[in-house]
Amino acid sequence: MNANALPPVVDADTWQHQLDALRGRERAATRELDAIAAQRRRLPMVRMPDYTLEGENGPVRLADVFDGSRQLIIYNHMWFPGKEWQCPGCTGFTSQFTRLEFLDNYDARFVVVTQGPIDEALAYKRRVGNKMAWYSTANSPFGTDVGAPPGEGFAVNVFLRDGDDVYRTWHTNGRGTEQLSHTFALIDLLPYGGRRNGRTRPTAGRGRPPTPAGPPPRTSPPSMVLTPPSSPSRPAPVRRTGAFTAPPPSARRAEPSVPATPSARGRNSPVRFAHRDR
Repeated sequence: MNANALPPVVDADTWQHQLDALRGRERAATRELDAIAAQRRRLPMVRMPDYTLEGENGPVRLADVFDGSRQLIIYNHMWFPGKEWQCPGCTGFTSQFTRLEFLDNYDARFVVVTQGPIDEALAYKRRVGNKMAWYSTANSPFGTDVGAPPGEGFAVNVFLRDGDDVYRTWHTNGRGTEQLSHTFALIDLLPYGGRRNGRTRPTAGRGRPPTPAGPPPRTSPPSMVLTPPSSPSRPAPVRRTGAFTAPPPSARRAEPSVPATPSARGRNSPVRFAHRDR
């Protein structure tokens, strides 16, 4: 490793002083995120048409995708017809969610919806080891209407159900999905952040070194085991698209009083998370 890439070395008191200064900003950011979450919960909502999707057991109304829950989070997974491995960022993102049972305590469910035909979508779900339910919007305008048309974009959409009426309450895409992922939160703790080969230490932002070789192929890994790169291969582009019964008090966070990564890799290279520059 190039010694010039190392952080400066200081005494323990100087290090603690600078850590304390950073901690103040981190706490302020936490309070701001709490206030943003509170504002998100106060957003109005839009009533949705009675869409029909395709599920494992055939056609299913959007209201029935909730499977009895009142709240629903949908990840709109990109789909490219004829590809063995689909969007690497989406594949890496969904691979993180292996235990979603805790959402039962919040009267909520998390599912994946894609533009791929249902048989192919379910086969891909099994191939990558996803546990959550998958649905297809290939024969429905639903995907397009919520910001994930065929061949374009990924998104997260949130819905609320009141009987058979479904309402859209929130949407994000691009880097808006990062807060739903633990990968980038962990990567951002590292001295080198998103840099892979340890040769350069970023001073600001999330950019990665330019590469004359260009981006890697849009393929996903045959294994979703997350491993660091074995060699300084070129980096992947960070790409990053009625009455309501509230949860019991024991499951709710207090409202704030103060306003306050998925993977891209070639066949012989390790998993890398994408979806960061969008």
